[in-house]
Amino acid sequence: MIGCMNYELFMGEAIAEARRGAGDGVPVVGAVAVWNDAMVARACHRIGEGDDPTAHAVITVVREAARKLGSLRLSDVTIFTTLEPCPMCVGALLECDVAAVVFAAPNPVLGAAGSVVQLAQNPALPRRLEVVSGIRRGEAEEQLGDIRAARARR
Repeated sequence: MIGCMNYELFMGEAIAEARRGAGDGVPVVGAVAVWNDAMVARACHRIGEGDDPTAHAVITVVREAARKLGSLRLSDVTIFTTLEPCPMCVGALLECDVAAVVFAAPNPVLGAAGSVVQLAQNPALPRRLEVVSGIRRGEAEEQLGDIRAARARR
């Protein structure tokens, strides 16, 4: 586990961010970046806005954290996200040397931190992420269930 960080609190912030970004047909995913026990960035999925298929919550929060901290290397940053990151997002976390990712719910379709593939701690790669999972999983899965139900009604 990463230091004595308050996982419940920061995951609650990611869940709140997902709630703010919820909209018809948009995945309900939120993320926050934490540095020195302080939240430095927050984001939700924005893939339904504009023409940016890379606007996942994790990618967006990493961009904002790098901007705010003035560094491309985020080695002391922990990312909290409501859904296990996909391969693109894990790749970004590894590339900017994020210390850890904490996620609530597994991603059974594209999870890249152990559910489908293991990129986060792959021994063939030069970097690894510490991974913590299951923090406030029920709440996150409830939000994800809401969006799945909305999609099924269309």
